[in-house]
Amino acid sequence: MDFGAQVKKLRNSRHLTQEQLALKLNVSRQTISSWENNRNLPDLEMVVTLAQTFQISLDQLILGDPSMTDKLVKDGSEMRKIKLTLYVTLVMILAGVGCFLLFSVIGSTVDSDGILQEPFFLVPIGYLFLLLGLIGGVINLVQRRQNKKHH
Repeated sequence: MDFGAQVKKLRNSRHLTQEQLALKLNVSRQTISSWENNRNLPDLEMVVTLAQTFQISLDQLILGDPSMTDKLVKDGSEMRKIKLTLYVTLVMILAGVGCFLLFSVIGSTVDSDGILQEPFFLVPIGYLFLLLGLIGGVINLVQRRQNKKHH
């Protein structure tokens, strides 16, 4: 049985209208209709909420529909990519800040020949890390918005 038919069967067995189920799940009636007509599938969080609402296991709710299983695997993969991008972004920003802190801690000295000794290379490297972190943050925001639009 496909996912939409499963949701409709469960809803009808509990004598709920689409509107009543939508209120319980905090979604629109049109969302319930689109699930039941297989025009759209819920995200993983909503699938868990549906299973809890109907007091059934996730296996009972989704394993009968291969398209639902595929969607959940794809959603999990997308979330892992978003988390990885976020971690890389944070590491880049921390590395940039670390470069600036290291530059200020090391400081500069003048040797006996009158030559200035300073770790000048840390400044452009710090800016590079900050720029890469900023780019990663923008990519992360775009991925999150695309992920939310699809759900």
